[in-house]
Amino acid sequence: MNKIYLDNAATTPLSEEVIDTMVAVLKTNYGNPSSTHSFGQEAKILLENVRREVANYLHVSPAEIIFTSCGTESNNMIIKSCVNHLGVERIITSPLEHKCVAETVLDMKKRKGVEVVYLRPDNKGDISLNDLTEALQKSDKKTLVSLMHANNEIGNLLDIKKVAEICKENNALFHSDTVQSMAHMELDFSDIKVDFASCSAHKFHGPKGSGFAFVRKSSGLKGIITGGPQERSLRAGTENVCGIAGLGKALELSVNNMEEYSSHIKEIKKYAIEQLQQKIEGVIFNGRSAEMDASLYTVLSVLLPFKDPMIGLKLDMKGIAISQGSACSSGASKPSMVMMMILDEEEMNNTTPLRVSFSHLTTKKEIDALVAALQGIAENFKIENHDIEHR
Repeated sequence: MNKIYLDNAATTPLSEEVIDTMVAVLKTNYGNPSSTHSFGQEAKILLENVRREVANYLHVSPAEIIFTSCGTESNNMIIKSCVNHLGVERIITSPLEHKCVAETVLDMKKRKGVEVVYLRPDNKGDISLNDLTEALQKSDKKTLVSLMHANNEIGNLLDIKKVAEICKENNALFHSDTVQSMAHMELDFSDIKVDFASCSAHKFHGPKGSGFAFVRKSSGLKGIITGGPQERSLRAGTENVCGIAGLGKALELSVNNMEEYSSHIKEIKKYAIEQLQQKIEGVIFNGRSAEMDASLYTVLSVLLPFKDPMIGLKLDMKGIAISQGSACSSGASKPSMVMMMILDEEEMNNTTPLRVSFSHLTTKKEIDALVAALQGIAENFKIENHDIEHR
């Protein structure tokens, strides 16, 4: 069976160049970056070179890049430190955020009494910037706004530059979960005045267990993992030199090939939309995911016109990997919060959402195989329903 991977929003396969880089570092750069001897200093130089590379991509200072294990850790560090160290008493967010943001915000509400304000999205998954402005103007409490740049389930893009401007006008801090968009889009944080952002290398063909947080140097943020001076004392613990090297190589490849990769993936996404519309009667697309200018080009959220909670397993048995939501919630028995926000009760009861996510490795042949498999499942569904109706 030829296996087909269409779950790149969950994680991406490692690039061969990344593997080669990491293997070389494992063999030769095994020194502790905090050690003063040559072995340690060689590892330290490698770390700082990657830090400069990340900073150049984002147009920021290297001192503003803090290496972590992943986006989840970065988001936890930022939100918790804003409350614990920067005096944030109020958080404005949305029900569409990744669980690592949503649950951390709720934890701060429970433990620290932080006021939480949710901006309710419309049925396309969009957040009203007027609602954000009104919410900011209703209170004098020190406020953190936490809104993701690209939604991990429906791909909707937030105008983070405009949100940053609104936050600055209202003296609020702005944190954006940029895990899905980082290395897939041009991001200039010298122009986009976000205070904090997050990244996971495994979303752009780097290794799992390596990521970073962008922390604006004027913010005053402090670490929540203590015990050493590493990462400007914001993240204690010996750095994952091999993983950071992999992150750096993956970022280099993604940035240098961004035009080529994005052009290919956009063509694949358009093809998938066309084929699904032509061959699956009644299919629609969630949020803005089928709108190329309003969504992340790597994500397509599909709504099938029948209810089949086992469809992920059925496709997996055919060798096709997709997600029925985000990877963090796909094993859950109930729909994700994102789907609950944008679908009405009838749609929830009679449809099946799928997230198909692409990379530069995805081919039209693989899309054809997915569509054919979905056609077969849809046809079987019709036959089963017909038999039930005529019993």
